[in-house]
Amino acid sequence: MKNHSELIKKLRAIVGDAYVLTHEDPLTDLTAWEQDWRRRERGTALAIVRPATTEQVAAVIKACAAAKTSIVPQGGNTGMVVGSTPDTSGTQVVLSLTRMNKVRSLDAGNLTITVDAGCVLQNLQEECEKAGFLLPLSLASEGSCTIGGNLGTNAGGTQVVRYGNARELCLGLEVVTAQGEVWDGLTGLRKDNTGYDLRHLFIGSEGTLGVITGATMKLYPLPACQLTAYAAVPSLEAAVDLLGMAHKTLSAGLTGFEVMGQFALGLVVKHYPQQKVPFWQESPWCVLLENSDNESDTHARSGFEKLLESAMEKGYVTDAVIAENITQARALWHIRESIPLAQAEEGLNIKHDISIPVSRIPEFVQETDALILKNFPGAQLINFGHLGDGNLHYNVQAAAGTDAARFLMENEKSLNTLVFESVTRFGGSISAEHGIGSLKVEKLSHHKSPVAMDMMRAIKKALDPDNLMNPGRVFRLPQAQ
Repeated sequence: MKNHSELIKKLRAIVGDAYVLTHEDPLTDLTAWEQDWRRRERGTALAIVRPATTEQVAAVIKACAAAKTSIVPQGGNTGMVVGSTPDTSGTQVVLSLTRMNKVRSLDAGNLTITVDAGCVLQNLQEECEKAGFLLPLSLASEGSCTIGGNLGTNAGGTQVVRYGNARELCLGLEVVTAQGEVWDGLTGLRKDNTGYDLRHLFIGSEGTLGVITGATMKLYPLPACQLTAYAAVPSLEAAVDLLGMAHKTLSAGLTGFEVMGQFALGLVVKHYPQQKVPFWQESPWCVLLENSDNESDTHARSGFEKLLESAMEKGYVTDAVIAENITQARALWHIRESIPLAQAEEGLNIKHDISIPVSRIPEFVQETDALILKNFPGAQLINFGHLGDGNLHYNVQAAAGTDAARFLMENEKSLNTLVFESVTRFGGSISAEHGIGSLKVEKLSHHKSPVAMDMMRAIKKALDPDNLMNPGRVFRLPQAQ
């Protein structure tokens, strides 16, 4: 306890008394930092430390390293796999970067923006739009997630089909290492073959190798217009065929392609009856398409009409609507974004964030649905996601009228095993965009080759030999004593 009190004094000296929060004050509520977004788990932190600069981050990490105290880096705390909250020991420092929220520079000629890691994604999108540029990272939590967290988990979202994950959108990083040293890799270069690309080590590492404090991100010119279409399709096979046709017809203009199952849309209708959900009763699947055009609204609409007419002739689409204005477009996207919220309203559920080769998704769903219903009779399947890049949110809820909490407690482990084994058979990944966190640690070694696991452990030991950076996430190593 003496060492802990001395460390807290040092931390307060570094960032200021107001920015070190502890349980010493009974009036201080640390729930926002100690509980994960899904409210699956709640930990207890030694302290919440909120630095304002990279220099302060470095000093905090040096102090924690000297005290052999582990650190949990945290952005907006919107993760889905319990990867940014403390354990229950009361000995970990949560390093919250939300005060580091400045835009450092925007280089219009180089099409880049350099920012603090604590910038909220939506604020950054709006800042870029004001300057006439597009930052094409877009996801449901963008109103509260931070760019550092997006990079730490290699976030995906709705525009990966055109622009790629967060990894593809990042040109440079600033990182504080586990030893408290600052690596300035904030280059805006698109070509740099000077050895290992260290940036890629830290993107997707979930704070286990160091702390991302700044990033240089790619920008794109704002499109002249963005149109949204919503279509009913008779099967997942038809949805995949429509996707192929959309790639051919719209080319790079196709910036979004989402799929939504009938049951998932039914939950939106049930819990948000004010929303108008087209075609859901008549069709087992609906898709949402976005066409970003650099010419004009007329050109974009012509492309959509050509696509949908051809798709209807081939039987890939049974009905469709094209948004007439931005209000209608937002309403259609709101349907898709409301599915996770409607799920939460319905009750506890078992989430799977998986990726499968797009061509094999229909077969995967058919086979895995049958296995689940055979082994868990009455289970309800909520299937939706980013079909354009092969990422499904393949979720399962208890049978209607049964105890959801009991179903989760008794069946989550075996159901996850069933789904993940099916994913592996189809050449997929057990995590597409959410990461591993602590929820999937035990599963990763069963679905990643021993060679890959050994290489990852070697990197961890080399960069964080004392295992102080977010220990127990991605995989487990013995904790330093």
